[in-house]
Amino acid sequence: MFSAVIRAFRTADLRNKLLFTLAIVAIYRLGSFIPAPNVDFSAVRQCLDLASQASSTGAAGGPSQLYQLVNLFSGGALLQLSIFALGIMPYITASIITQLLRVVIPRFETLHQEGQAGQAKLTQYTRYLTIALAILQSTTLVSVARTPGAMFGSGCSVGLLSNTDAFSVLLMVIVMTAGTGLIMWMGELITERGIGNGMSLLIFTSIASRFPDSIVQVWNSDAKSGPEKALIVIGIGIVIVALVILVEQSQRRIPVQYAKRMVGRREYGGQSTYIPIKVNMAGVVPVIFASSLLYLPALIAQFNQPDAKTGQVAGWVSWVSEYLTKGDHPLYMLMYFLLILGFTYFYVAITFNPQEVSDNMKQYGGFIPGIRAGRPTTEFLEYVLSRITLPGAIYLGLIALIPLIAFGVLGTNQNFPFGGTSILIIVGVGLESVKQINAQMQERNYEGLLK
Repeated sequence: MFSAVIRAFRTADLRNKLLFTLAIVAIYRLGSFIPAPNVDFSAVRQCLDLASQASSTGAAGGPSQLYQLVNLFSGGALLQLSIFALGIMPYITASIITQLLRVVIPRFETLHQEGQAGQAKLTQYTRYLTIALAILQSTTLVSVARTPGAMFGSGCSVGLLSNTDAFSVLLMVIVMTAGTGLIMWMGELITERGIGNGMSLLIFTSIASRFPDSIVQVWNSDAKSGPEKALIVIGIGIVIVALVILVEQSQRRIPVQYAKRMVGRREYGGQSTYIPIKVNMAGVVPVIFASSLLYLPALIAQFNQPDAKTGQVAGWVSWVSEYLTKGDHPLYMLMYFLLILGFTYFYVAITFNPQEVSDNMKQYGGFIPGIRAGRPTTEFLEYVLSRITLPGAIYLGLIALIPLIAFGVLGTNQNFPFGGTSILIIVGVGLESVKQINAQMQERNYEGLLK
């Protein structure tokens, strides 16, 4: 293992890419600990300690599921009110909206089919939408932070902001929005000049950074059973990791034969290959999409203020607070599972087009043995895709729900990041990054990272 890593760093081009990626990740993690202007850091630390104690003991008064979710994807930056408090969530939400608009707006679908130029235009739209969502979310976050106890629960009664005047609030909104723009830029830099997908790696870094603290939190939750619970949680995590790796590497290989053809005196074609259709073709995207979508109702509910006369909130706000802000509620789990199923089919449909694959095969003289080219090939690919997408979608949903149920039974913190979403992202991004490093090493040294 160590020898493979040494070989990777001995290759000059690959070494530069790895060091560049690590440098960007280091800057990202550093920004997560720099408080935004006008933030009383000592008060924030005090509330964080109280929230941690409440979460460990299972007492009321800790942060809601809404903030825990965003805090997970931001690597703890949200509840610290840092300059990178919003993390990558605005970009994730903007990507979801842009992909959904392809279905309802023909212009977006046309841009998607135009190749690199069209993709660049869609990326530009995603950037603009990210900034707009960052302004919205930062305004919401600052408005919540102005009220003691609104962010960290009833256990925190101190003021988190030094000043609450309009200028100070505006400055915080600008800084947090700029932080989101900087994160988006750094992610694109990693994609262009580093290793792997930049946005995925930043999410990977944010989630992985929460593991040590969370394990310690479970360990210290109970003097007697805390260590046992921690070991059980780690064991569950190892089993889930093994299962995820097994399924992620599983695929259905559809054989493809290319007919021989003569061009002048040269013979082309005749080789055999295959179309790999993975059990989980969508990867971690449906889980991220579902988590982000469930986060939106709670975000909208934050804007609704209690009635000035009666002090009561609207009925729909109470419903959202009761059912959609707690990960242990059965309705939340059901909606989470159904959203994962729906997004899996949706994402597979827009990333793998059987008609396009069939046309490309027909154009280059390829065919599936026993299946005629053209429409029969398209129907066969659709049949195989529908059969293999269902177990993949169910697998994603179960992996995302099992940790919630297991941790609830164990009585540990249900917001513990060593859960389904975290594991899927960690394993998925890790495998993809290792494959890219391995491919680049094989191009240069004829020997990859993996044997």
